[in-house]
Amino acid sequence: MQTATPVQRKVARPRADALRNRERIVTAAREMFTEFGPDVPLDEIARRAGVGNATVYRNFPDRDALVREVVCSVMDRTSEAAEQALAESGDAFAALERFVHVSADERVSALCPMVATTFDQNHPDLEAARERLEQTVDALMDRAKAAGQMRTDVGVGDLMVTVAQLSRPPAGTACVNADRFLHRHLQLFLDGLRAPARSTLPGTATTMEDLRRARPA
Repeated sequence: MQTATPVQRKVARPRADALRNRERIVTAAREMFTEFGPDVPLDEIARRAGVGNATVYRNFPDRDALVREVVCSVMDRTSEAAEQALAESGDAFAALERFVHVSADERVSALCPMVATTFDQNHPDLEAARERLEQTVDALMDRAKAAGQMRTDVGVGDLMVTVAQLSRPPAGTACVNADRFLHRHLQLFLDGLRAPARSTLPGTATTMEDLRRARPA
């Protein structure tokens, strides 16, 4: 008696057009959250993404799910920029500078209010994205410090919170109008990170964990 060969089922993969739609939604949401804040209507996000409302809700059942995906997306893109800088050979501080300017263009500052108030801070996706970013930027900074090019009394938290603050446009000023100042002011900050330090900083180096503990409950 011949034993029947089990039928192997293929694992269904998202279709290419479905993945493209999801990416368009996340991109449109990131742009509109930056421009208008986290309360922008989902219908408007769908319109900018060029998809129907049903497509948005099929991918993201509620606003929290979409906001979380946008935050993780920005953090992942920032991590990728740090990883690329870390892979570069040559001047360690120049690599750090390139990373800082690229990360500022991700508009991390626009996401800060959403991270603080919108969804579960301990969601596994957010934890993984945060850990990846922190470890990579820490390694990038450590390399510049080891080369004697960067002052040693600053931490990842110092760097990231300053990038967020400098990339936040002043009240009443549109992001696009603040771009002319952003990279100029970032370079002033970066020059202050170079070793040897010209002054002693008050307090201690700030970590990302310090920033999390300081977040209002």
